[in-house]
Amino acid sequence: MPGMGTPELPVPDGLLLRPFRGVRFAVEDPAKVTSPPYDLISDADVDALLRLHPNNVVRLILPCSSRSDSSPETSAAAGSRPEPAGSGPAEVPLEARYTDAGDTLKAWLGSGVLAPDEVPALYVYEQSGPGVQQRGLIGDVGLADPGQHIILPHEDVLPGPIADRLALMSTTQANLEPIFLLYDGANGTATRLVDEVAAKRSPLVSAHTEDGLTHRLWAITDEAEIAAINADLHDRQALIADGHHRYATYRLLQRQERVTHRTRQPGGTAAGPWDFGLALLVDSTAYPPDLKAIHRVIPDLPLEEAAARAKGSWRVRDYADLAEGVAALEDAPEPAFLLAGEGGAHLLTDPDPVQLAHAMPADHSDRWNSLNTAVLTEFVMPKVWGMRDDEQAVRIVHHDTEAAVRLAVRTGGTAVILKPLATDDVLAVAAGGERVPRKSTSFGPKPRTGLLLRTFAID
Repeated sequence: MPGMGTPELPVPDGLLLRPFRGVRFAVEDPAKVTSPPYDLISDADVDALLRLHPNNVVRLILPCSSRSDSSPETSAAAGSRPEPAGSGPAEVPLEARYTDAGDTLKAWLGSGVLAPDEVPALYVYEQSGPGVQQRGLIGDVGLADPGQHIILPHEDVLPGPIADRLALMSTTQANLEPIFLLYDGANGTATRLVDEVAAKRSPLVSAHTEDGLTHRLWAITDEAEIAAINADLHDRQALIADGHHRYATYRLLQRQERVTHRTRQPGGTAAGPWDFGLALLVDSTAYPPDLKAIHRVIPDLPLEEAAARAKGSWRVRDYADLAEGVAALEDAPEPAFLLAGEGGAHLLTDPDPVQLAHAMPADHSDRWNSLNTAVLTEFVMPKVWGMRDDEQAVRIVHHDTEAAVRLAVRTGGTAVILKPLATDDVLAVAAGGERVPRKSTSFGPKPRTGLLLRTFAID
């Protein structure tokens, strides 16, 4: 396994969250310089964020955003921009695209737009709003190989986004937005301290963003408190809820930087800033995540054709009204899918058990084979519709049922509406060493980008 047993790579022996000197915007309204995570930003969003503030963090995380390949409908509603590695002029190397981000970061640090905290800290981060409250810790997480079962991925990664984020991180020498990790804290010391800090201490930052959420940060600098947190975390496992590509990039960057700095560190064992990655760690017992579905849209597959083909292996019920179809989907036992588009909706339930069993791979666990996204990927798409679930044939839409249907209508296709997976199923699959099918989960609330940055020179 990469990283395990390699002398020049320090391997953490447990879950570790190291304090660091956070870099924060020194502006009047910190909310105006923040953004959603980079892969949830459409090109229209880039313009809107820059109108909020010329120093918005989007200038660092997406400095070369293409303005020609997406619209608010396909990207903002879909919640996924085209893969960054494929956007922009193909002839411009990735490193060159991010030279501007590196220069901007240096300029903002030099002018005081960005300022580092004086003392290394772990940061308590709270998101609150109507129906939302989540608290966690932001720090430098020790980079563990997945085979160590300390930090568990649950999705596979693609080379394009990793190359893109690697170019950004290596050029800027920074982690500009945290990944999102969940762990079972069992109301331990770390969780109790997080809640105590949020309840009794004054925040460093309080920002109210346009999505209705309030974001607050506190710094924990006391060495005894930091030690107590890490003693509590050491033997626990964390699940990557959001940021699989960035975590894979952290580990690739670690190798790259260690090769670069080997001559300065002949022993190869001294930890450098690239041996850690910026992460938000949330106790999922104290603060259960909001796990939403990711819907699919299949352009050029007319709705009636999709429904007709399904009748050979599924029970199909017709609904003239989308809302009625969605309500029926919510009540249906899994696996179930709602097909929607021009002319109504069709609910797929009760698959033929023989056909289903034949389609699902024998080398996966029963739990994996029961996931609705697995049934869709392995049975419905290839066996019923004769297609593959890939980025060329299938568009994805985060959360928004109506946006998925609008996109299906506009592309002469079919929207496949899914129910969200259960968090316990995702955890069990990941703990067993498996990965859920692509675009299966959307955990929230995701950390806001721009409240806290980490640069290697200051860390």
